[in-house]
Amino acid sequence: MKTNSFLHMAFMATALSMSMAACSNDDDDNTSAETDTYVWGTDGSIKTCDHLLFDADGMADAEGTMIGNGDKEFVFKGEQTLAKGTYLLRGWVYVADGSVLTIEPGTVIRGEKESAATLIIEPGGKIIAQGTAQEPIVFTSAQDKGNRKPGDWGGLILCGNGTNNKGVLGQQIEGGPRTKHGGEDAADNSGILSYVRVEFAGYPFQKDKEINAVTFGSVGSGTQVDHIQVSYSNDDSYEWFGGNVNCRYLIAYNGWDDEFDTDNGYSGRVQYALSVRHPRIADTSQSNGFESDNDADGSLTTPFTSATFSNVTFIGPMGRDDFENTTDYINGGDVYPQNGSALGKFQAAMQIRRSSHLACFNSVAVGYPIGLIIDAQKGNTQEYAKAGDLKLQNIFMAGMGITGSDANKRYVDDLYDAVGKAVIDANQESYSTTYFKAQTGNRVYADQADLLLTAPSQYADLLPACMPQSGSPLIGAASFSDTQLSTWFEQTDYVGAFAAGDNWMDGWTEFDPQQADY
Repeated sequence: MKTNSFLHMAFMATALSMSMAACSNDDDDNTSAETDTYVWGTDGSIKTCDHLLFDADGMADAEGTMIGNGDKEFVFKGEQTLAKGTYLLRGWVYVADGSVLTIEPGTVIRGEKESAATLIIEPGGKIIAQGTAQEPIVFTSAQDKGNRKPGDWGGLILCGNGTNNKGVLGQQIEGGPRTKHGGEDAADNSGILSYVRVEFAGYPFQKDKEINAVTFGSVGSGTQVDHIQVSYSNDDSYEWFGGNVNCRYLIAYNGWDDEFDTDNGYSGRVQYALSVRHPRIADTSQSNGFESDNDADGSLTTPFTSATFSNVTFIGPMGRDDFENTTDYINGGDVYPQNGSALGKFQAAMQIRRSSHLACFNSVAVGYPIGLIIDAQKGNTQEYAKAGDLKLQNIFMAGMGITGSDANKRYVDDLYDAVGKAVIDANQESYSTTYFKAQTGNRVYADQADLLLTAPSQYADLLPACMPQSGSPLIGAASFSDTQLSTWFEQTDYVGAFAAGDNWMDGWTEFDPQQADY
């Protein structure tokens, strides 16, 4: 009896061991001899695993420095913390529903060019990337110092279960990944992005179709987003497709297309944002500071895009480096990537169109060919502006080519019918200009110098003038009396992203990422 029991127990132990090995060694090509702790599966045709780290050959290695197993797409299903260090991101790596990726402060993640490396947080998944001012988390190019270009890797994508105007899981995220987003939980939580830099992202997965540097798809207000710097994106620096997430302290530096793009019912709030353009980089679609749509067709679908911004500073290309808004001048400079992304011209500090209900307060824009376009070609944007559903108040513009235009790619300030494509009155200012001048607190200055701006002393060789000096008309000009600013927003006395002498960029930013040592 004892002998039979012993044999039975030995048989069961052997069978259990074989079963565990079969579960963890689902694919011999991705499991090293040293470990059997990686649990594999499949999600459709894509391999899944409860671990993220691999060696350079795609073999399971808990001490590895490659994120993803090397496949074009890889799904992480588990919870893992990346210790402070430098890692290579390879392929499209999805953080699936129920999974959590934590990244320690000071970590550097280098995106591989050949695989269009992209990190995608799916609805129900979370990223906890909480850097510090002393140790920011950096997502950057894997190319050598001095050879980094826009579009060297994919980008950072967060998707959630917040609301949008395409329905529950009704929209696939832009850029090619499989992920659908959208739900009914406005307070959904996709994690934390704090003190994070994203550099040289925006790989073109098709001709003239790039992944944004940072993309939010239906991300809820339970998500923390603050102190983010995007540099040299090959598409938009930030784009929100629906969602309700609130953001503070955003920087868009030398991007390719638009800086802050809002779509599909995004209704969150953003305060303290800086946009700085490279005079020789603009997209074929015409680059803007704001580009805002309700959706691509300008439909009246709810919830409307109704984001509220306050304390934004837009620094356009005019007035620097003998700027000319021509395709001869706008040649990409020394960072032209030669990856098929087409160059174009600069357009407006703000283009609001396709039935958007965007609101912006206490902000300043300088040096764009056009200040404002309230574009009526699709949807009812101008009618919403007249009804007060679109709000632009306490906005200072200076050194613009023209204050306003009524149509996309039209650089003339006259009253124009964008639908019929005909001039209504060549001697009358555009509706966009008339509207802007009539709103509470808005001002137009002929010259940028009138605003008394200066460059931060520690970045004087890298940044144009963007902070107010003593005596600037921006100081003391803010107003938070509108009801849309009554909650969440911090009340300041200044217009724009900065008070005089107050530099929230200190310590964690990098304005010369080409030469940074990673």
